[in-house]
Amino acid sequence: MSIALLQRAVALVYPPECLLCRAAMGSDFGLCPDCLINTPFVTGPVCDRCGVRMLVEDSDGTEICDDCVALPRPWTQARAVFRYTGQARRLVLALKHGDRLDLARAAGPWLAGAARPLCQEGTLVVPIPLHPWRQFRRRYNQAAELSRALSRQAGLSYAPEALRRTRHTPSLDHRTRDDRMDVMVGAISAQGDGLKDRHVLLVDDVMTSGATMAAAADAALGAGARRVDCVVLARVEKDDPGL
Repeated sequence: MSIALLQRAVALVYPPECLLCRAAMGSDFGLCPDCLINTPFVTGPVCDRCGVRMLVEDSDGTEICDDCVALPRPWTQARAVFRYTGQARRLVLALKHGDRLDLARAAGPWLAGAARPLCQEGTLVVPIPLHPWRQFRRRYNQAAELSRALSRQAGLSYAPEALRRTRHTPSLDHRTRDDRMDVMVGAISAQGDGLKDRHVLLVDDVMTSGATMAAAADAALGAGARRVDCVVLARVEKDDPGL
């Protein structure tokens, strides 16, 4: 049986559904019109450093939020696909804790679109690492799955083991920004010399304070990366409800 016939047979048994509400769809790995409209994609002006939405844009087309002015970032630029609220929060949690690896594949085009202004020739996609014990319990690293989907969609090189967790850090939930920064200091390191002179694009599912990204960016720069940028599936904003 040809691949095309096999795919049609599978579609008859398992017809395409919306990733969130399971409504019938014309193709796999997408959102129905209702879910698409109600999913909070990041649009409009954003902070050039951390990807959070801005109310106004500077005259040169860039702006830096107050948090990034007060706390300089070790990376250069960051972008996000969604705000971490509503439908987007459901999607991220399903990927992270619900074994919904199909969501990572669907996120490939979204991440590639968000990361397009950051990518350049020779960009290396690197996921935020999980500690081995946490990955053993979860069975997969959602950041690695997102990185793989992004690299395939954008045609970029992918280095899943370029960074590693050097210690098992506690959960960062409900901690202050300063606490998060303290917890993550020295928690991530580079393996080998594969990042030397490379443009590194770090990938994670969610950015809150940026503490984890900062630790990873410091490790990449310490290993000789010439520049580090970041892209995440969702960005936490202070005024989003339900956080």
